[in-house]
Amino acid sequence: MNYMNLIKDSMQNFAVNQALNYIEGNPEENIPKLMDLVDRFTPEGWYQSQRDTIRKVIDEKNNWYQLILRVYELDPGVRRAFFQNFLFNASLKGSATQEETSAKENCNVPWAILLDPTSACNMHCTGCWAAEYGNQLNLSLETIDSIICQGKELGTYMYIYTGGEPLVRKADLIKICQMHPDCEFLSFTNGTLIDEDFCQEMLKVKNFVPAISLEGFEEANDSRRGTGAYQKVQKAMELLKKHHLPFGISTCYTSHNYADVTSEKFFDYIIDSGALFVWFFHYMPVGNDAAVELLPSPEQREEVYHRIRAFRQTKAIFSMDFQNDAQYVGGCIAGGRRYLHINAKGDVEPCVFIHYSNCNIHETSLLDALKSPLFMAYHNNQPFNQNMLRPCPMLENPEALRGMVKATGATSTDYQSPESVDHLCDKTTPYAKNWIETADKLWSGCTNCTGCSKKEDNKLLNAD
Repeated sequence: MNYMNLIKDSMQNFAVNQALNYIEGNPEENIPKLMDLVDRFTPEGWYQSQRDTIRKVIDEKNNWYQLILRVYELDPGVRRAFFQNFLFNASLKGSATQEETSAKENCNVPWAILLDPTSACNMHCTGCWAAEYGNQLNLSLETIDSIICQGKELGTYMYIYTGGEPLVRKADLIKICQMHPDCEFLSFTNGTLIDEDFCQEMLKVKNFVPAISLEGFEEANDSRRGTGAYQKVQKAMELLKKHHLPFGISTCYTSHNYADVTSEKFFDYIIDSGALFVWFFHYMPVGNDAAVELLPSPEQREEVYHRIRAFRQTKAIFSMDFQNDAQYVGGCIAGGRRYLHINAKGDVEPCVFIHYSNCNIHETSLLDALKSPLFMAYHNNQPFNQNMLRPCPMLENPEALRGMVKATGATSTDYQSPESVDHLCDKTTPYAKNWIETADKLWSGCTNCTGCSKKEDNKLLNAD
């Protein structure tokens, strides 16, 4: 890092800390004055568009402003660690380093790394692809530490655990948080292993955030996750809220539950329970025995598109629809462009949903994995479609995935029942064709807006 970058980092860090200290005393009174303070310590032009967006949110005191106030209900130490690690380390300093490394190395460099500490899980949910890896695989503590150390060299400070059920490895996950206090760690979890002791550990390390899987209300959730799962999730959320700890919700929408999980009742329920964010994932028919009937129809997916965007204007929660929001990130984010996935065996995969690889982290460096044939195929072909409502090389452009896997010689990482790329793409080809008309209609109807090449449909719906 050169001398000017050191000065820039120091000034930004100083500005962040000054702003946080200023707000702490009286958030509701001082947040509106925040950007004036930031401007005093930030050179003109640095991150101007981001600063303008934050200023607009504060001035309008809309639902996003209400979300900021909700963040100030968190434990102060946890909140400060989040601001420092997520906003400064990962999103400002880290992103700049990622861009520099990407330009230098001519490859993608991820904002976040997803990794599976274990393939084991205490549940077996319908439609879950994790079980395809088997339940005897684990990344050692030393391997996880090595991945993170390599990642920070590239500018990556955000790490997300998938599985399996990551909290099967509670002790090691907390240890990693202690070893890397400058990183933010998020874990997808079924929530059933969150207890009082673990909440106390989260308060100690301050940089661990659960994203609890919830597939709707009790009947819909337990039909996939088993009787009693919903009540256990409720208990976990009550504990986290009681201890002023941050958490969010992860929801997979299908042809069966899409209406429930995008209803106003569901949004209000998770907000009242304490969730600060909700991430929606489109069901992916991965695995030889995948339930293809769970794929939403074009009409159902369009309804999800409108509902989530409507509530984004009115509800004090950060929501992201990973299949329908690609316009905000320029298409597919896999292949290291924004993230990659390392499974419990160490295979480096371009996407958590696409189980093909041609390198293993035990045998190669993270940078060399990003330069491997499959990852470079992603790098050279993104975006896979100019219609950002058709971003995925598997779901909406299956010919792209089929071609990349065959051209690079990548092999299946499904160890129990290897699935050929032809078998996978044959399942998604009808879906892709059926979605084209609706996707083109929605995409052509958008116009310019902040943060995107297209404008959100702001119409409010009569939610269930």
